[in-house]
Amino acid sequence: MLEIWGRPYSSNVIPVIWTANELGLDYTLQLAGGSFGKLETDAYAKINPNRMIPAIKDGDFALWESLSIVRYLCDRYGAGMLSPSDIQTRAIADQWMEWSASRAFGPVIYLFFATVRTQPDRRDPTKIEKLRDEAHEALTILDAHLADHPYVCGDDFTMGDIPLGCVAYRYFNVEVERPPLPNVEAWYRRLAQRPAYQNHVMRHFGTNPDEWAALEKACASEGVL
Repeated sequence: MLEIWGRPYSSNVIPVIWTANELGLDYTLQLAGGSFGKLETDAYAKINPNRMIPAIKDGDFALWESLSIVRYLCDRYGAGMLSPSDIQTRAIADQWMEWSASRAFGPVIYLFFATVRTQPDRRDPTKIEKLRDEAHEALTILDAHLADHPYVCGDDFTMGDIPLGCVAYRYFNVEVERPPLPNVEAWYRRLAQRPAYQNHVMRHFGTNPDEWAALEKACASEGVL
């Protein structure tokens, strides 16, 4: 049985959970991090010595780092589908996964924290505008690439879309005015039609500490997503 360790609303855990559900995998979500704790235990250190989330156990095999986990799951359980069989197409998927982490994720997640995770009376409009512009600047690169491709690797949805799809949900659901990105917007609408994306990415992320506490309480009571 596959185990996924983390919180289902953590920005680094969400891509792993989305991947597992796209692949139709049976898994157990081991709630960890935040108020769930468990990261400081000796048992968890054997899974991830960094004591961070996400991590997985697939039988006796343990793996950490979000993108590495996504690649592993796609290679093992989605070869020729989410993991492209053509070496050059797979390289394109890898390229956009790395680009998501190095270029797109930063300004979007900081914009998320500056808006969603900051009380309205404490928000800094200048900071928010700067982060919005940085996020838009990065995503214009993706927009140009998607002009001739419905997905980042061409005609088919692959692992290359997964990290960026998680970034896109946050970007399009923060309270800012966004300049148009027509190709990214069309791609985002295509992702939003996927049941696994709807169920595991397009989730309410709370706007204040009380809502975050409620999310954790709900997860703990359900024991699953």
